[in-house]
Amino acid sequence: MKQCMDAENLHRRLKKISGQINAIDRMIDEDVPCEDIIIQINAAKSALHKVGQIVMQGHVAHCVRDGIESGDADKTIEEFKEVLEQFSKF
Repeated sequence: MKQCMDAENLHRRLKKISGQINAIDRMIDEDVPCEDIIIQINAAKSALHKVGQIVMQGHVAHCVRDGIESGDADKTIEEFKEVLEQFSKF
């Protein structure tokens, strides 16, 4: 998996998302208006979706390509369709 993506970039993004989640938790305790909390939830959700996109791009660029080049095109495409279906539920 590490060959598929920039792990350092993903770790940095996930740390930021973790901080956003912790901030949302604090906002609830601090009785922040619901609208502000919803905005922060959406920001965290969007950031997590971007992490998923980066992982998906790496998967296509390396794993899918390698599977097709190794002669397992049909199996690779089927597996990719399953991954894409899971990601689209995001």
